[in-house]
Amino acid sequence: MARAGLTVDRVVEAAADLADEVGFERVTLSALARHFGVKDASLYSHVKNLQDLRTRVALLAGGELIDRITAAVAGRAGKDALAAFAGAYREYALERPGRYAATQIRVDQDVVAASPGFRRTAEITYGMLRAYGLDEPDLTDAVRLLRSTFHGFCALEAGGSFGAPRDVRRSWDKAVEALHLALTHWPRESPEGA
Repeated sequence: MARAGLTVDRVVEAAADLADEVGFERVTLSALARHFGVKDASLYSHVKNLQDLRTRVALLAGGELIDRITAAVAGRAGKDALAAFAGAYREYALERPGRYAATQIRVDQDVVAASPGFRRTAEITYGMLRAYGLDEPDLTDAVRLLRSTFHGFCALEAGGSFGAPRDVRRSWDKAVEALHLALTHWPRESPEGA
């Protein structure tokens, strides 16, 4: 029987909070059970296993991230939307490091297909990029460029790897401006088979 007061949502939220405190990779069912003052077995009424818990944290975090991005880009287009998108992404990555790490795990494609958060992420991201006149297969390439640039920058910044005296925010702004120029002058590719 499940311990009174524990729900799937409470367990996942606590795991996300723990991830922000100790790092996503250090979240275990044992650590979470200690947090709630229960035995590990009590959590199995709410999550199947550690992988299920991590997937649920990834879905929670992905939803939070796209909510921030959606609010930031509302009513904007082009460079303005890109800067707002990038800013919301960076803020989330730095403020919620464990949750952000969860958004980077590989999630089963059936779970992705069923997730409203993942669908919204695709809609917002592709919508922003279509304002640059991009269509497939260029859209996929542009998404990969943005994701790798944003993630790489945020990972390096969070790890304290930028040692030069230049303000990191100014470097971020330059990176976003460079991305805008790259998207504006994107080397177009014809759709496959055309």
